[in-house]
Formats: sequence, structure tokens, C-alpha cells
Amino acid sequence: MATPSSHASKAGTKGVPREHRRRQMLEAATEEFGAHGYAAASLPAIAARVGVTKTLLHQYFGTKEDLYVACLVPVGDRLLGTIRAAMGEGGAAPHTSLRVLHGIFTALEGRREAWFVLYDTSLPSGGEAARRASEYWAAIDRLAAGGTAELLREAGSTDPLDADALKYVWRDLVATLVRWWVKHPEQTPEAMTRRCARLFAAAATLTPDGHPD
Repeated sequence: MATPSSHASKAGTKGVPREHRRRQMLEAATEEFGAHGYAAASLPAIAARVGVTKTLLHQYFGTKEDLYVACLVPVGDRLLGTIRAAMGEGGAAPHTSLRVLHGIFTALEGRREAWFVLYDTSLPSGGEAARRASEYWAAIDRLAAGGTAELLREAGSTDPLDADALKYVWRDLVATLVRWWVKHPEQTPEAMTRRCARLFAAAATLTPDGHPD
């Protein structure tokens, strides 16, 4: 006769395997957190998306913050791994920028709201979720700093302040492009990468006074 714990390891509610139910909960929570942010996200709404009770949600994941961290970690790992892989392929820095963007778009396709799970300004300060998110931000920023410094070196600049400024520009540019992409669901990762290439090429034709050569 199966013990309660061994039975629970095989199935969740209504005959759904436990691991499948867990994935459903994480997908629903990622959508809810991404759409509304941590502070405004509703655990009853997450439970309703899956057809379970809020109590069962707590049984699987614990607190709201525990659930958020369970959503955050796979998103952070996936994006960080994607960026590292794109930067590790070598080649000219401008091409690396497009590879990074294509990797980000590809990693987020089908779950675009996950970007806002990683970059959520409503996380409670001092908590585990904020700590884990800041670790991912710092790691991604370090990669961005290396990439932008390389781009400037290829352009003949070794000014560290140039590199620092460009890192901030790049970070905001990526966030802006993702936000635009979320509003245009018909745009595939490939289409977005081609669009970025066109935008970069157009920007490169501008002189310092903001006018085309």
C-alpha cells in the first residue's frame, strides 16, 4: 500500500501527475507575475489559471515570494546562459550584439512576459527574490560591460567612461526593444533581429549632431 508521500510524488490533483501540475503552476505564475509585477500579482488568480486552490499552490511552493523565486530562477538561468553562449561565439562586436539580441528573443519566445519577472521593480527589498534578481542583473551587467568595451575598442576608443556610458545605453536599449516586442506579438525572433540590424545600420549613419552624413 502506497504511503501518502509516495502517492503525492506520482500525482497532483484530479489525476494530473505532480510534476506536470507543478509546471502548470509555474507557467501560470510566470504569466501573472510578468503581467502585473510581484506586488500586484494575485495568488488566487494564479491558482484559478490552473484550476487549483490557493491552498494547493502554497503546498507546492510555500509563500508568494517562494513561488516568485521558483519562476525567477529558470528565467534568469536561461537568459544568462543565452547571453554567455552568444558572446562566446566570437567574431566582430557588432555581430555579437545581434547574436545576443537574437538569443534573448529566442529564449523569450512563447514566454515574453518572463522578461518582466527578471526585471521587476516591485520586488520587496531585502527579500530572497530581490537578492536573487540582483545577482542575475549583476551577472548580465558584467557581460554587457565586457561586450560594450569590446565594441568601443574596435571603434578606437579605450575611454572607460565611454564604456560605462555605453553599458547603460545597451541595458536600456535591450529593455526597450523587449517591451516593444511584447506589444507586437506577430514579430518573430528572426524578424526582430533583422529589425535591430536595420536600426543599428541607420544609427551608424548619424553624425554627432544627429543628422545623416
